[in-house]
Amino acid sequence: MTRVTRPRRGRARIGVSSILGLVLVATACSSTTDDLRVEASGGEGTTTASNQEAFGMSARNLTDAERRDFVVGNSFFTQNWVTAPSSTEDRDGLGPLLNGQGCASCHVRDGRGTPEEGEPGLLFRLSVPGESGPVSEPVYGDQLQDRSILGVPAEGQVLRLYVEEPGAFADGETYSLRRPMYEFDDLAYGPISVEVEVSPRLAPAVIGAGLLEAIPEADILGTADPDDADGDGISGRPNWIKDPTSGEPTLGRFGWKANVTSVERQVAGAFIGDIGITSHFFPDQNCTETQTACSAAPSGGEPEIPDDRMEKVVFYNQTLAVPARRNLDSPDVEAGAGLFSDIGCVGCHQPRQETGDAESAALANQVIFPFTDLLLHDMGPDLADDRADGEASGSEWRTPPMWGIGLTETVSGHTFFLHDGRARSLEEAILWHGGEAGPAASEFKALSSEQRSQLLAFLGSL
Repeated sequence: MTRVTRPRRGRARIGVSSILGLVLVATACSSTTDDLRVEASGGEGTTTASNQEAFGMSARNLTDAERRDFVVGNSFFTQNWVTAPSSTEDRDGLGPLLNGQGCASCHVRDGRGTPEEGEPGLLFRLSVPGESGPVSEPVYGDQLQDRSILGVPAEGQVLRLYVEEPGAFADGETYSLRRPMYEFDDLAYGPISVEVEVSPRLAPAVIGAGLLEAIPEADILGTADPDDADGDGISGRPNWIKDPTSGEPTLGRFGWKANVTSVERQVAGAFIGDIGITSHFFPDQNCTETQTACSAAPSGGEPEIPDDRMEKVVFYNQTLAVPARRNLDSPDVEAGAGLFSDIGCVGCHQPRQETGDAESAALANQVIFPFTDLLLHDMGPDLADDRADGEASGSEWRTPPMWGIGLTETVSGHTFFLHDGRARSLEEAILWHGGEAGPAASEFKALSSEQRSQLLAFLGSL
């Protein structure tokens, strides 16, 4: 087996019942304190669902025609693709190499993937050092595919190993964090490069993507502070990605390292990388020269997902609603909101954003509360993958949005967090924070048991 060891590393309470009313109240709020107590996280399109299907609802403010497009996009997102040639021509072309048979294989009920072995929710990006940055591993490409169609060998498997590391809070209560290591096994195409760089990526929830896409670029750049000019220890910076069409640098917003520029590019990249479905963005299968059976496999068309169907899947991803917050009248949630601000979490997880123009009026000019600045932050050596991505260093990660995070267990059936799912709870996720977030994590450790519970209650309300 090839072994890859990870490196060591004045308050206002909203009391309005209607969603629209809540948005209007939110618009009038200007302080961070008020922003932590808004119910309608996703603006006018916020859904009130809080059950297992809470992440699968369309934005409430879509037109009837848009709802029909949403339903079509949902069918291509949710249903499995099949091997070509097939009588199911709309959905054939699966593979030849893949990680899942459909988008919902990783994003079950539109939620977060699971890092457990045998499940497709945790992907492994591969690269080797190049002259101007990482390039694809020559034999296995840029992502290890552990599944394949009949007649094509899957690339291999990744075994998960965890080492428990004990610690203690200031009040003496103990905890344990699990540090991941990975081993490649059953590699079908020969040895992997000794220079391979590996980055595990857990599939995130896909709610609210269109709203994040509609935040004006100037607003995101306006909060960047790459040289920490204000001296607060937080130096968020954008990830500029070369547009594959124009060649111009474009702001990255999506992906764990903000390495994807749009929902459209994210969807197209997932189709080719995870399912093996070509599009006009990625017209060629991801077979390397060594993988002759992959190259010889039948195609489901050129491309395998036409533009009209791709557009519907993109629209579906853009208009999945964000669920409303819950339990805002709870004293613990109220106290936890204050602690979230006091210990510095809002420095990166900025509560409030506003959208600008958008193709769908449902996404335009909305006041939203995603709890992210969409910028890169150095999270320290413990969370580093030592793999650059665009302008992101090996220890930098995009601030992930936190809306809906309190419904993860309800929707996904687990509470695994961070980019590789190592954290088994939100408490563990906080404790892993280092680098720019290290002071906030230290403040969290210094809280009393009651205060920690209050902060976690606040996170559970998101």
